[in-house]
Amino acid sequence: MDFTAIIENINLYWGGLWLTLQLVSLSLLLGILMAIPCALLATAKNPFYSLPIFTFSYFFRGTPLLIQIYLIYYGLGQFEWVKNSMFWGILREAYWCALLAFTLNTAAYTIEILRGTIITTPSGEIEAARAFGMSQRLLYQRIILPSALRRALPAYGNEVIFMLHASSLASIITLVDITGAARIINARFYMPYEAFLTAAAFYLVLTFMLVFLFKQLEKHWLAYLRR
Repeated sequence: MDFTAIIENINLYWGGLWLTLQLVSLSLLLGILMAIPCALLATAKNPFYSLPIFTFSYFFRGTPLLIQIYLIYYGLGQFEWVKNSMFWGILREAYWCALLAFTLNTAAYTIEILRGTIITTPSGEIEAARAFGMSQRLLYQRIILPSALRRALPAYGNEVIFMLHASSLASIITLVDITGAARIINARFYMPYEAFLTAAAFYLVLTFMLVFLFKQLEKHWLAYLRR
């Protein structure tokens, strides 16, 4: 193995790292902001609220992210009303299409994670809050949501890591993320092993950092669950 070409073109990987971090962090932020209110609606007994959320979540969890990227990046352009809309300036760019696909995908999974933790909130906590005379809004604001978010940490940590790994699909629509940088190196120098091994090293480091971060968060926010 010869990593000389990798070292000489390492700036490609640094640029790809920056793009990967942008896509992952923004999609996770937008996804969780979207998921919290949707998870609350998903727990509603009225199907008028819960059914649309279930349909959205089922579609994006039931289809591959690659297909979703293709549908958004290649599919939307065939509709004239989309091309004539004010959003076409954004939707024709690969970056925004990837961000939209990642956001909707992670939001669907996060909705299901939060819905599960909301409906499994210990009944004793809810009864104690009601005994103190809390309104329904205060009950969700001070008891149910904080408890659900804390208990969702382990599963959400896995979702963050999955999202990091899934972000490598951005390279299929011309974006030069970490995987895109490896593909360019391979195309220029025909060094698949060195190029993709370097990309794997970047993903490994990022994954270990995320695992450490979520372990610390769990240790702090879930301390009350330890014996």
